[in-house]
Amino acid sequence: MTHARNFVSDRIAAVPPSGIRRFFDIAATMEDVVSLGIGEPDFATPEPIVRAGVEALQKGETHYSSNSGLMALRRAIAEHLDRRYGQTYNPASEVLVTVGVSEALYLAFAATLDPGDEVIIPEPCFVAYAPEVIFAGGTPVMIPTRVEDNFQVTAAEIQAAISPRTKALLVGYPNNPTGAVMSRERLNEIAAVVKQHNLLVISDEIYDRLVYGVDHVCFPSLPGMYGRTILLQGFSKAYAMTGWRIGYIAAPAEIMEMMRRVHQYTIMCAPTVSQYAALAALREGEPYVQEMAAEYDRRRRLIVDGLNEIGLKCFEPQGAFYAFPSVEITGMDENEFAEKLLQEERVACVPGSAFGEAGRGYVRCSYATAYEKIEQALERLQRFVRRHG
Repeated sequence: MTHARNFVSDRIAAVPPSGIRRFFDIAATMEDVVSLGIGEPDFATPEPIVRAGVEALQKGETHYSSNSGLMALRRAIAEHLDRRYGQTYNPASEVLVTVGVSEALYLAFAATLDPGDEVIIPEPCFVAYAPEVIFAGGTPVMIPTRVEDNFQVTAAEIQAAISPRTKALLVGYPNNPTGAVMSRERLNEIAAVVKQHNLLVISDEIYDRLVYGVDHVCFPSLPGMYGRTILLQGFSKAYAMTGWRIGYIAAPAEIMEMMRRVHQYTIMCAPTVSQYAALAALREGEPYVQEMAAEYDRRRRLIVDGLNEIGLKCFEPQGAFYAFPSVEITGMDENEFAEKLLQEERVACVPGSAFGEAGRGYVRCSYATAYEKIEQALERLQRFVRRHG
């Protein structure tokens, strides 16, 4: 009998499944769960955006678009980035429409990494960052951020992690899971290190419109950074369009050419109907973005104050829609805390270690859920902490 051959890639098999999913799978089997788990707006997509999608379908816009995306959408994206951040991109050669920021992330690494190239990634961070580097044949180098620095990565920490194999730095701010936002001063210090070591920067700014009381600084708009930055952006979070799967990349033409090549062969083009919806989002969505951001801010104040009152120490997140409290007071680690909280009080949150080693001792609580539900979750959390604190 011939020995069964292993047909699976060692590289892929070595990457564990997402730590977020397990809790949702358990929560889905339970009644009366208040979920602070999922990083998804609880708002429906605003009506003018939905209408544009429906009208596109009715007009028979059901064919492929150009590989790079509808020219009208790419122009609108370029105008949007210019208006907000004073950063000019050529819509013909420097903007590419993707299937969400997830595809954009994949393209950035597939087009730039050679086997063994290192990518520095501050953590806690979005769960897909390190796996996507590995899938592209690169090596992720994780560096921890700390609550003492408000979870902002420092230039010194990046400098210390650089080796002869370092090719790129990946930054994701406003941050998922911590809600941290980078100050311009810190970003300028990082830009100096990037320049000194001739690094590429991949900047994931999907939460750029969801900031509270601070300004978001767009990385490629910093002096000297446009030519070495791949900007990842999209519509999912600010416009409540997660299911439409629409994002984009803005980058210098010579890097973009390679990303477009990968996109061409793997994807062809982003969904055409979603592109028409995204165009409407840029043209008509602004009042809705501001309205949703104001509501997230209201919930943010509720959850952060509530967690601190309960004794679950939480620094103030200034972006995205996540609070990242420490569970130290309970004497439990983050996994035990999240499991017991779900079983005993029917509140779902995500263990911080799902977002990397630096997340140990914390849990992520999303406030992209109704104000009343957050109030309910806080009551249950208070009972839970009283019992275990």
